[in-house]
Amino acid sequence: MRFSDVLRLAFGQLRVNPLRTAFTLLGIVVSVGFLVAVVAIIQGMNAYVKENIADAMIGMNTFQVRRLPISLGLFTDDQFRLLQRRPRIDERDAAAVQEALPDALAISLTSGWPTPRADIVWRNRTLGSVLIFGVTPGYQQVQDYRFTAGRPLNELDLRERRPVIVLGADVARDLFDGGNAVDQEVRLMGTRFTVVGVVAPKGRVLGQSFDAFALIPIGAFEAIYGRRQSTTVSVKMREADEVAPAMARAQEAMRLARRLRPSEADNFDIGTGEAFVAFWKQLTRVLFAVVPAVVAIGILVGGIVIMNIMLMAVTERTHEIGLRKAVGASAADVRRQFLAESIALAVFGGMLGVLAGWGLALLVTTVSPLPARVTPWSVVLALTLGAGIGVLFGVYPASRAARLDPITAMRAET
Repeated sequence: MRFSDVLRLAFGQLRVNPLRTAFTLLGIVVSVGFLVAVVAIIQGMNAYVKENIADAMIGMNTFQVRRLPISLGLFTDDQFRLLQRRPRIDERDAAAVQEALPDALAISLTSGWPTPRADIVWRNRTLGSVLIFGVTPGYQQVQDYRFTAGRPLNELDLRERRPVIVLGADVARDLFDGGNAVDQEVRLMGTRFTVVGVVAPKGRVLGQSFDAFALIPIGAFEAIYGRRQSTTVSVKMREADEVAPAMARAQEAMRLARRLRPSEADNFDIGTGEAFVAFWKQLTRVLFAVVPAVVAIGILVGGIVIMNIMLMAVTERTHEIGLRKAVGASAADVRRQFLAESIALAVFGGMLGVLAGWGLALLVTTVSPLPARVTPWSVVLALTLGAGIGVLFGVYPASRAARLDPITAMRAET
């Protein structure tokens, strides 16, 4: 029997029993659709974190010298206690890094975790939950801030501890109804600050605004909030290929400034936006570990259903099998026929599952801030799973059909 005839007969059987086919495919469609959709969301999030969040939080062509690593949540309690003993990053560390990197575009010292949220008051208006950062002037260049009004913080503001503040676009818009915020006086934690600049909008990431913040000189910040546990030195280089050599020089400068022996480990951390991306991917691996188990259960159920349906088909078509064998069909032809039907069911279910998963991923992207990207490898995996299940669970029914005695089979319905 030709392969084309086998496929034609297989798909013909699917058309003859549409309701049975639909129920048979349900388990595989749901499992494969879930696989494609979840992988699309995770891959989309990974790309989104790399392309948007990491650069927005840390900056392009930038690395940071930190007290604690970004991947803090993945340490054990004992490791965390050791990290807590590290000395804090301070002005002397920033000065050591600056001396080692005279070619850097900008170097800044920034208040770190925990970042306080506070109310900003203007006249009789109060805007709550604004992120407050204490910074040196270089931070604005590290983050590539552009100004729609006024000016950035400068070295004179820092040295003289001037009570000045720069507002994010959302804060200026909401507090002043889109009016001119520059030279207005606002209150922060009971202290009066003069607005000197408004940062151009950075946009929203996953529904979270990157413009709801305020910057004040780090000296004024520490006078109000005290020194943070993870003050950060940020370094911006001119080109991406300069970052790695600069990190090595900064590491050497930090070790010399802290008088660390060659045998002693670093008591600080140096990382780029890639560290944040790697941390995120470590978190998503947990989800990737759960997804195969859920998909495997669904696929297994779908395979069992296919096997039972094919066994039922063998029983219902016993007379047909006997007739085919009587006119010359071999056991291999019968086996091939039923195996083809099983594979056709599974592959068709896999294709529908891919379409369902693709549609679900698009729906998630449309109705939520979560991005989703359907990857070719997840589609190939889904279709391979479908074909594999068809072979695995179709072998027994096909073998049973091939073993039928033609005379006994022809008597079954006479």
